[in-house]
Amino acid sequence: MDGEETAAPSLLFSQIHFLIVQSESLSSAGSDTLIKALVENGAQEQSRPTSTGRIPLQEITHIISATSDFPEYAECVEMFKSVVTPEWVHACVAKGRLANPRSYSPDQRYFFSKVVLCCANIPEGDKDAVIGGVLAAGGLYSSSVTKMVTHIVALSEDNDKCRTALTKDLKCKIVLPHWFDDCLRLGKRLDEDPYLLPNPEILCKKPQDPIVETKKLDMQGASSAQPTDLPRIIDTQKLDVFKGKKVKVSDDLEIRDHLRGTIEDLIGNGGGAVTGSIHKADVLICQYRESLDYRLASRAGKAVGNLAWLYYLITQKRWTSPTRRLLHYPVSKHGLPGFDKFRICLSNYSGDARVYLENLAIAAKAVFTKSMKEDNTHLITAHQNSEKCDAAREWNIHVVNHLWLEESYSNWQIMTLSNPRYTHFPPRTNLSEIVGQTQIDTQAVERHFYPRSSVEESEGGEIGRSDVRIRQQKNGQDPELLGSSQINPSSSDAVPYRPRSLGATPKASKSYGTYQSMRTPVASRINIDGKENGTPSSRGAKDRAAAKLHDQAADIALYEKERKRAGGVVFGGRSRISEDRISNVSRKRSSSKDEGLATDEDARGAKRVKKTKEPPAMRLLVTGYQGWATSGKRMVEDKVRLFQKSERGRTNTRQSRLRDIGILVTQDPTHCTHLASPSILRTKKFVLALARGPMVISTEYVDDCLAKNARLQPEDYLLNDAAGEQKQGFKLSDAVSRAKGNRGQLFKDLSIYCTENLKGGFDTYKAIVEANGGTCTMYNARTKFPTAKDADLDSGEPGISDFVYLLSDQTPAEIALWPKFRELVRKSGRVPRVCQTDFCLLTALRQELHWNESYEFKER
Repeated sequence: MDGEETAAPSLLFSQIHFLIVQSESLSSAGSDTLIKALVENGAQEQSRPTSTGRIPLQEITHIISATSDFPEYAECVEMFKSVVTPEWVHACVAKGRLANPRSYSPDQRYFFSKVVLCCANIPEGDKDAVIGGVLAAGGLYSSSVTKMVTHIVALSEDNDKCRTALTKDLKCKIVLPHWFDDCLRLGKRLDEDPYLLPNPEILCKKPQDPIVETKKLDMQGASSAQPTDLPRIIDTQKLDVFKGKKVKVSDDLEIRDHLRGTIEDLIGNGGGAVTGSIHKADVLICQYRESLDYRLASRAGKAVGNLAWLYYLITQKRWTSPTRRLLHYPVSKHGLPGFDKFRICLSNYSGDARVYLENLAIAAKAVFTKSMKEDNTHLITAHQNSEKCDAAREWNIHVVNHLWLEESYSNWQIMTLSNPRYTHFPPRTNLSEIVGQTQIDTQAVERHFYPRSSVEESEGGEIGRSDVRIRQQKNGQDPELLGSSQINPSSSDAVPYRPRSLGATPKASKSYGTYQSMRTPVASRINIDGKENGTPSSRGAKDRAAAKLHDQAADIALYEKERKRAGGVVFGGRSRISEDRISNVSRKRSSSKDEGLATDEDARGAKRVKKTKEPPAMRLLVTGYQGWATSGKRMVEDKVRLFQKSERGRTNTRQSRLRDIGILVTQDPTHCTHLASPSILRTKKFVLALARGPMVISTEYVDDCLAKNARLQPEDYLLNDAAGEQKQGFKLSDAVSRAKGNRGQLFKDLSIYCTENLKGGFDTYKAIVEANGGTCTMYNARTKFPTAKDADLDSGEPGISDFVYLLSDQTPAEIALWPKFRELVRKSGRVPRVCQTDFCLLTALRQELHWNESYEFKER
């Protein structure tokens, strides 16, 4: 037994064949230590062939690398090879067993890959959520505090686990759970400093305190897609990044011959070679995604980058993937569709990060402005502490972080602003620290720029016919406009190339799955030599047959749909379907009780001829109705009833019952014809609806209609609220009559402003003013007032348009705004009035302009 226990460690890596990829983070000295630990435990080291310099993927099981930036990483993922960091080796030796390689991945998508979490005094629900998020993002969990733990999540240090870590002086960080929440929301790993106990900044400092700016060194050399000057090389003898590679420099770079010659010399001195054939090249340097060389190289799985990427390789003397950074990849001539309508401004970014985001917006063909104005559409900011952010909220400009711009460019579609990731700003964190971590989505780029759907430029056809296409291009012909029959004269039925549209995606036909199942299986593209087509084969006949079938898919789907229709195809399909014929067929089928299938066909046929509902006789807006606020037991009964279908197949709820008798319950005050309320209310719904002059009725009308299941006469239920009329000082019937005459233009000539922290909310009063034809603006120190055009103040009789109103409360912060408001208004040649909110509410309720001195706050 003792002999077996002694021999066990030597067999730990007995099934592993490994190769180490050196980088800045993993030097030769560190590699020697790893090799010694692996070989002593039974692993076998593999080396790169000197001829090609490529990793022999079929002979290895594990790649040890501190980064995913090496040429064969994508192939490793496709072939399910384990790529792990050096920490994986140390963890395996320490545990005496193989650790999960996923938790030690160098891929930045697993941003918690180096995190070992331990939870202290946090609630169980939060604990499960944090552990699940960390594990999903590549981290590990430990139930006890050990030397391997890197982070302890706790609400305070007053617990056994934190005391143990502090007593033993363990190198772990004690953080609030807010750190994990913010990291998971953004999908990036943030700096832990603002979340560290015992004095976390997010709890100790005020939101308006300055936020420390983070320097971003990782953006050097990656902030522009079009570099101007060739970088200076100190030692060209160590430039071996192109060793064993053939590079094609595309003509669309539009660089001078002298510069091109210098680049070719650098590539040649570094062990590489420059070629003029895209088929012989391993690397393509081009500027635009619309070129033929770009499509050929991308389909063949070659490395494709722009001039900035080439300069980066020369400067850093190490390989990095061109998809690792957004501006290292070729750009589009036409930009991201829809981005040309955006005007983008930046705030709280500086240095290379600011230059990078500015060039990224320009590459997407958006309009970038250094200063922000009211016509800007988006403000991209690292945090919300700036004057631009305050002005953007006032001007209704979208305030987002840089992830919206990066991911829109990466996915090549405008990402929705409703995603909370793009509007999340962690407190005390400058998001410039995570700029540049988004990579190119190769699948999205493939869908838009080199799809494999067309026959001529399919995987087999494009590479085989490319020489003919290049000759045509040299002869002045555009191969994009030629059909494949001109390239291959024997292919009379070949389908011409059609570039993919960047507009709406066509609707897939139902028979497309049948077409896919009939296609010949595609052979594996993985090849040890990195070449895509090991043995060329002719697939022209199969492709043409599949293309014909695909073109007929829509007709086949339509035929199948019409064949199932009651009455059959021969009676005219969708046009001129006779309801009598369908009903006869239905009666005939229903008479056969033994034929279950016929009954199903009858039901489907009946659904097709079901008539739509008649337009509602009245559109009812209900406010203040206690019948909607049911008790808990009644609410459960309503939820159960919601799923119980009535005999006619509709949900049996109160709103649906009212709809069945011609009453549509709406929530839109601007389109209601009737307003139901128990009394005269000062609610937002009541005031907004009254501006349209609806018939105001009592909520008893709703109860009686439901009780009798019939639409009663609303004139019999007119709202009678004498106490409310006396309290508010107007007669409701007169207000409705005036509203009809005003036609929603009561506040048309008024200039109304509101303070930001107004009780009831600025949006409420803005909606009331705009519903009555006026304009309402939030007032602050930056607000400007237009000068009066037709003011006649000398006569002592100012007109309606000469007054400027400020709705305000009497808080100290709002009172401090009054003198400046009065001063600015008088300078513009108009008369200021600082008044209570009752002026707006009562004027909208009465539907007449009536000024009362009691509304105004007098000057002090």
